[in-house]
Amino acid sequence: MLGIETSCDETAASVVARKPDGSGEIVSSVVLSQTALHAPYGGVVPEIAARSHLAHLDRLVEQAMSEADCSYDDLSGIAATAGPGLIGGVLTGLMTAKALALATGKPFYGINHLEGHALTPGLTEGLRPPYLMLLVSGGHTQLVSVDDVGQYTRLGTTIDDALGEAFDKTAKLLDLGYPGGPAVEAAAAHGNPRRFKFPVPMKGRDDCNFSFSGLKTAVRQAATSIQPLAAADVADICAAFQEAACAAVADRVQRAMVRFEEMHGGLQHRVLVASGGVAANLALRECLDRCCAEARFSLSVPPVDLCTDNAAMIAWAGLENAVRRDPDAFALSARARWPLDADAEPQPFAGVKA
Repeated sequence: MLGIETSCDETAASVVARKPDGSGEIVSSVVLSQTALHAPYGGVVPEIAARSHLAHLDRLVEQAMSEADCSYDDLSGIAATAGPGLIGGVLTGLMTAKALALATGKPFYGINHLEGHALTPGLTEGLRPPYLMLLVSGGHTQLVSVDDVGQYTRLGTTIDDALGEAFDKTAKLLDLGYPGGPAVEAAAAHGNPRRFKFPVPMKGRDDCNFSFSGLKTAVRQAATSIQPLAAADVADICAAFQEAACAAVADRVQRAMVRFEEMHGGLQHRVLVASGGVAANLALRECLDRCCAEARFSLSVPPVDLCTDNAAMIAWAGLENAVRRDPDAFALSARARWPLDADAEPQPFAGVKA
């Protein structure tokens, strides 16, 4: 299966094989990051992202096919992200996949980007549902019960900002550059998390939702109150922000674990999967390790290159869908918003992040 991913600021193509025993193999995976293009603006510019996808996608598809040493005759189908994401980018990848499928006569599958993340553990370690997933990225922060392929129950989502967005905006406020997540983590390693006491958003709430807008406001107020900032000030603010963010995630995850156990009573092997770019943060991983140890869950985190946006997860989701349903019609539309759990109540201020 050929997979194409263009939902944000990575242009990616991959060929993935499904073995007779149901396990997966990444035959080729090519990812072109647009970080340098967006760095001057401190965040992703949708128009620039879409133009870059358009300029490079054909070449990356050719490269993925060449590295896989296969022809289109060897493919069982072509899959592409159909949403959610920046609509210009999604359209670029989706229309390319449709054109290739039409020209080669191969089945076409439009894949939910979130499902790609949700099913990645099946590709990397053969993990089968049910399991609990924490998705933490620049665009999404969700807790989802992965009940089966195509069956998802959203337990919680952000009601405002995603966690990765909060990291990026904190970095921008402190002039740490873009992308912000690694920069904040690096600065936090040299800071004192006790100097500033930031709020832990949503702590103690009965639901499993997230909120990070108030934490960002607290960071801004702290930084403004001690201008001009020295390097030690920046490090201390980053350390306190990171600790509060991790504490918030831990509180939400612990509640979701209880919900998950209620839904899947008697399950012997309970697993928490952490995916998305923020899952690379070592402080967050340590926090999740402690949560899992206390709740008797195992923690599964895909390799970093499969936590961030990639096409291998889209190709794998395409293969998993292909054995369960018919291909999609070419009339399938791109979607800026496409929740995994169609029955979940939308969060009014979360946009595509819900």
